[in-house]
Amino acid sequence: MLIERSTPADFPAIEALLGESGLPLDGASSAFGTGLVARAGDRIVGCAAIEPYGSAGLLRSVAVAPELRGSGVGRQLVSAAEALAADLRIREIYLLTETAIDWFPRLGYAPIDRATVPAAVTTSVEFVTACAVTAVAMARRLPEGEDPLTSLRWT
Repeated sequence: MLIERSTPADFPAIEALLGESGLPLDGASSAFGTGLVARAGDRIVGCAAIEPYGSAGLLRSVAVAPELRGSGVGRQLVSAAEALAADLRIREIYLLTETAIDWFPRLGYAPIDRATVPAAVTTSVEFVTACAVTAVAMARRLPEGEDPLTSLRWT
């Protein structure tokens, strides 16, 4: 399994994976300017994106091919997205979810009141139109200091 930065050529496969996972496509193409894909051979089997908003970031579009769910690919993608966020000097990551409310806390994310999300993050397509008001907001502060994954450099 290889996790690397996404390219514009990856977007059709990302779009198909998001659709298959029931995740919103609104704003996804621009979000994947700072996105990642998991590849198994020449097939994209997972994706995740970070939208930077100063020292805050929005984690969005985390999806894994159905046959690989529960295999750790999602966890690896989120870790890689956090490393990318750290490289972008993002210290706090926010997300919205309707389908992974029980999964993200296992990765250190905690539910928060949507009103506490930084204003810049709430201007994202994800907050404005893509996710219903019933989506749960979550956040995680990245640890200070050297994270083992921040030594990865994205090309």
